[in-house]
Amino acid sequence: MKHTSTEELKKVAGVYAEGPRRIVMSRAERLARWAELLEADPARRLATLHETEFQLGAAQAEMRADDSPISVAFADPALRAAGLKNDTYGEAKRFFDVSDWQLHDILCYCHFGVSMTAGTAARGVRAATEAGSGQGVLARMRWMVAR
Repeated sequence: MKHTSTEELKKVAGVYAEGPRRIVMSRAERLARWAELLEADPARRLATLHETEFQLGAAQAEMRADDSPISVAFADPALRAAGLKNDTYGEAKRFFDVSDWQLHDILCYCHFGVSMTAGTAARGVRAATEAGSGQGVLARMRWMVAR
C-alpha cells in the first residue's frame, strides 16, 4: 500500500475541508429540476399528503410521506447540494419557494386520492414555475384543465 499525503489526495480526490460543495440554483432551476425528476418516470405512483390545507403551523410543516413527490426531490443529490434538507411539506415550501396553495395543488390527497402519478405531480410543479414567472392565472387554468 502506497502512503499518500493529504495534500496529494486533495489534488486527485477532490477532498473539501468545508464539506460538500453547495450548488446555487435559482427558484426556476430548482422547480425545473424537480419536474424533470418526476418526468423521468411519469407513470410511477407517488403518495399524496392528506388534507394539507387543514393542517396548521408545525403540523403542516412536518407533513411527509414515503415515496411522495417531495421524497423524489429529496433523493436527488443536486437538490440536496442546493440546500434541500428533508422531504417535509415545510421544507419543500421553503426550498422551492412555493405558496401553500401551490404545494397543495401539487400533492394534496383531496385532488388525487391516496396516490398520484409522477407525471401529474410534474405538471403541478411546472404550473408553479410558470406562476412564479408572472403567468399565474394562465398556468393555473392550464393545470386545472390538464388534470
